[in-house]
Amino acid sequence: MIDTPKHQGLRKQLVKLIEEKGISSKKVLQAISTVPRHLFMDSGFVEFAYIDKPYPIGAEQTISQPFTVAFQTELLEVEEGDKVLEIGTGSGYQTAVLIELKAKVYSIERQQELFKKTKLRLPKLGYQAKSLVFGDGYKGLSEHAPFDKIIVTAGAPIIPKALLSQLAIGGRMVIPVGEEIQTMMVIIRKSETEFEKHEHGSFRFVPLLKDKN
Repeated sequence: MIDTPKHQGLRKQLVKLIEEKGISSKKVLQAISTVPRHLFMDSGFVEFAYIDKPYPIGAEQTISQPFTVAFQTELLEVEEGDKVLEIGTGSGYQTAVLIELKAKVYSIERQQELFKKTKLRLPKLGYQAKSLVFGDGYKGLSEHAPFDKIIVTAGAPIIPKALLSQLAIGGRMVIPVGEEIQTMMVIIRKSETEFEKHEHGSFRFVPLLKDKN
């Protein structure tokens, strides 16, 4: 499968839609306009790739709706060269958006089936993460810490302490927190012991599960 002018046109329409929904960062809109979402989806759902909805990708996981990807990415405030930890690689779509923003991405996926597929897919599409790891997102990647930014792409019932400890001072974490419905939280590390928290509306994510599968 390839990226055609038709797909590019559909992406432009999608970008217009998410801009109307409130995404204002030109960098984020450009990244969404560039990443070929249809190449991150199973063949049965490709025709729906540029509809603003989540779709299943196997292993009881989903590819997030484009607005949610854009919203989390905008909240993250990625700068070129930022060291970013992504919890929940999934299909690799969010990973690719972060790489388009010139972040150095370290990503963890706990579902082995997805991990294997995505580890092959990303480089094939020209996206090179710094590190793709099969592991437990709750634990983060202490060996690569600290991180300028941390993004969690599944709903966490609590904010994992390991992730807070791996955030650089001045760094930001974007994480959906809650059980059935999550509150999108932005956490800024002000010092070794002080964290500032901001809430940004309600969302529904698949749960962030512990351990590897």
